[in-house]
Amino acid sequence: MDDPRDRDAYLDSVLIGGREQREIVIVDYDTAWPARFECERDHVQQALGVRALSIEHIGSTAVPGLAAKPIIDVLVTLSDLDDDTEIVAAMQSLGYEMRVREPGHRMFRTPQRDVHVHFWRDADPEVERHLRFRDRLRRSPEDRLRYEKLKRELAARDWSHMQEYADAKGALIEAIIARADE
Repeated sequence: MDDPRDRDAYLDSVLIGGREQREIVIVDYDTAWPARFECERDHVQQALGVRALSIEHIGSTAVPGLAAKPIIDVLVTLSDLDDDTEIVAAMQSLGYEMRVREPGHRMFRTPQRDVHVHFWRDADPEVERHLRFRDRLRRSPEDRLRYEKLKRELAARDWSHMQEYADAKGALIEAIIARADE
């Protein structure tokens, strides 16, 4: 969506609670992040049982040595996402709040906003895209450094909402994913 008005209208239709303006804080890598993921993964697995086909740690906190916003991102794959009644109930029982409801994707977060759990269908291309990006950053010190530098530069700016920050990283993310098979 090239027109910011179109992007904002779309966000207003899928974000529960609307667009948010928040300070973006990037911190050095924390060796406690993998353990926090494991804890959250176990909770989600217990709540969802066999409905969760896979549960992965994604995002910058999944990349050793990479500075990040201190938010654990979790990717959960399901065979079906159309009827999300059971998923919503399971996640709410864990204390998560739904933040995003868009076609093919749901995102829940903790009230402290320090864990985001994303749901996609197992065959959704977004699953592969996120894993390829994570894995490339894990393997490539050069890409990891480029990405961290950009994140720190962007975090120093003022954004009217969080999605603008995420969108500003898009070109570099796509370039890194394109190199994922190198």
